[in-house]
Amino acid sequence: MRNLRLVLTAAMLGAAPAHAAPVPEIFLARPLTYADMADLALAAPIVAGVEILKATQLKKAAAVGVPAGQTRFYVEAQVKALIRGRDGLPGQVRYLVDTDPDARGRPAKLRKARAIVLAQPVPERAGELRLARPYAQLPWSEPIERLLRAILTEANGPTPPPRVTGVTGAFHVPGTLPGESETQIFLSTVSGRPVSLSVLRRPGEAPRWAVATGEMIDEAAAPPQRDTLLWYGLACFLPDALPAASTANLADQAAGAAQADYALVRQGLGPCARNYPI
Repeated sequence: MRNLRLVLTAAMLGAAPAHAAPVPEIFLARPLTYADMADLALAAPIVAGVEILKATQLKKAAAVGVPAGQTRFYVEAQVKALIRGRDGLPGQVRYLVDTDPDARGRPAKLRKARAIVLAQPVPERAGELRLARPYAQLPWSEPIERLLRAILTEANGPTPPPRVTGVTGAFHVPGTLPGESETQIFLSTVSGRPVSLSVLRRPGEAPRWAVATGEMIDEAAAPPQRDTLLWYGLACFLPDALPAASTANLADQAAGAAQADYALVRQGLGPCARNYPI
């Protein structure tokens, strides 16, 4: 019986899985904001989850123009999930990437790392990609993939938020009571779809502002929810102040009131925080 127990114990020990080697991590020098993620997602016709099979460090002539402190790699990766890609992808892809160092300040170890790449296809070179931005190889995580999918779902939905390009005009109407007024500000968009901002002031109440994405301003219109594409389009692409041309037809007092109401909207939207250039 004692020998049998030893045999069983040895078999159980032999069957126990060895400790798995830690999965390499991809490091980014600065965290990604919602605006960074939206910039990337909207610029990339291909978004894919990959596992890196091989990463060859490039030097000298092959690494010309690499930013100080970064390392350029030629990456070969297996596609694990196609998040966006109208024409599909082969099972393996290749691309160049400049990476930040790891936590110890050494060149990153990418082999077996999981990543999300946001890229464009290289014409007539199947499986070869060009990253949409130098930092468009992201460390894979469920929150990052979930946010990218949410952005792309919103962008590709039946009624995606219009891409705002500027301000076309404004008008201001004082009310019948002191301190009462309404301002409307009209925006230009890529598609030509009407978008407007409204600011309503009433005596004894906090000013209210809203955004409308149609010809009519709905009484239920409200400010956009933060970290949505509508918020991103306004916070990241509207000018800091109303252009002079947009208030050229208003009297000085009305133009000043419209500028003050626009400043209220900009304050309500908050800053468009970016840690990476567009």
